[in-house]
Amino acid sequence: MASVKSHIGKDLYKVKIESPGGNVVIADEPVSSGGQNTGFSPFELLGAALAACTSATLRMYADRKAWDLQEVNLEIEIKQNDTRTQTDISRKIELTGNLTEEQRARLIAVAGACPVHKLLINPIEISTSEVKN
Repeated sequence: MASVKSHIGKDLYKVKIESPGGNVVIADEPVSSGGQNTGFSPFELLGAALAACTSATLRMYADRKAWDLQEVNLEIEIKQNDTRTQTDISRKIELTGNLTEEQRARLIAVAGACPVHKLLINPIEISTSEVKN
């Protein structure tokens, strides 16, 4: 289970997000949406989660197989259609290293096994409740 906490004060749209381990990320809206652009936008954070998980999954797999994977570079793009009834996520992967075509194909297939990928392609249910002081 993952858990994060967030806090927003009077600074328009600037959100401090903290993990249980004390790591902090700032989220903000772009200037065009009234924010100050001092951190990742919420959609960028979603893309970052997929990119981080995919990269780590590929690294772990290649290391277990002792493959010569030197680097993984990803580009994630998230788009919603005009009616916001569909979200399309594009994931472009660049693999650097002395890899055979079979190894490359396997790594591309393994990208779909990253836990965040699996989470995003399954039905998601969000429950919301108020915590009262």
